[in-house]
Amino acid sequence: MIILASDHAGYLLKEEIKKFFNKENIIVIDVGCYSREQPDDYPDFAKAANQKVIEDPRNVGIYICGTGIGMSIVANRNPKIRAALCMNENFASLARRHNDANVLCLSGKYTSPKKAIKIVKVFLTTDFEGGRHARRIKKY
Repeated sequence: MIILASDHAGYLLKEEIKKFFNKENIIVIDVGCYSREQPDDYPDFAKAANQKVIEDPRNVGIYICGTGIGMSIVANRNPKIRAALCMNENFASLARRHNDANVLCLSGKYTSPKKAIKIVKVFLTTDFEGGRHARRIKKY
């Protein structure tokens, strides 16, 4: 399952990503926020999304705030989450291949919807390589 989360600064990009998933008939769980009009606190949504992501090891999250930094910091406080802030497709590929990232963080202010969809596609279709990377992940 794909878990979506944003604060008010990431809301519009989250909604564009949801439109993409709807066109592809991909079901997502949106844990909020539900408006860009009211300021809110990204930690609340990152924590709620983390709980959903860790329910099943096949789950992945896409978290969006203004820069993506705040969401990634909060997400990574949970030892079962490996969140990566990705600004391009190469970062998304490496985050999955080398770090087995289970959460993609995006910047709502600095990533266009078109670019975000490309990043999301790579993130969701790239597999973990294992090997020496698995050894490193065990050291977390």
